[in-house]
Amino acid sequence: MNNTKTRKINFKSFKCITPLEVVLIVTVLLGNFGCEDMSDSTRVQKNEVEKPLLVKEKWHWDNPDEQSESAGYAQVVKVGNTIYVSGVPTSNLSPEGISRLYDTLEQSLKAFGATPKDVVKETLYTTDIETMKKYNDVRKEFYKGDYPAASWVQISRLYEPDAKLEVDLIAVITNAKE
Repeated sequence: MNNTKTRKINFKSFKCITPLEVVLIVTVLLGNFGCEDMSDSTRVQKNEVEKPLLVKEKWHWDNPDEQSESAGYAQVVKVGNTIYVSGVPTSNLSPEGISRLYDTLEQSLKAFGATPKDVVKETLYTTDIETMKKYNDVRKEFYKGDYPAASWVQISRLYEPDAKLEVDLIAVITNAKE
């Protein structure tokens, strides 16, 4: 014989539950049983790995701040193995002036151990593209036959009012050079 006692529940003692109360009860139950609050858009998913912060190394001539506060830029910024060299201007659109400009670009690359062989993109801005075409051999000497992707753009004016040419570079260095 089974010794368990059966207890009878008197349902008449419960009052009626309104639809609003049902919604409230369900909301509370769902909130307590693992439904995630998606209102915080900055939250990292449980299975997602947090990405490290972007690390930028800078170089700006002899400036201890590694950037120009007055103009608001750094001459060179390195992120990972990629080096971004800000535009170097010249007002001398002669072989000597162009050669000095590329010497300055090489000095900028050397700040992080790069060379002209590491350059993958060059952007050249000039107020006189025909003169630049005429002296292109000076530019080509810088690359020693290993040319990057390049864009040449003729414009009416550069940041420095008397400048006639400005060149910026993107270079990628290997781990061995870091």
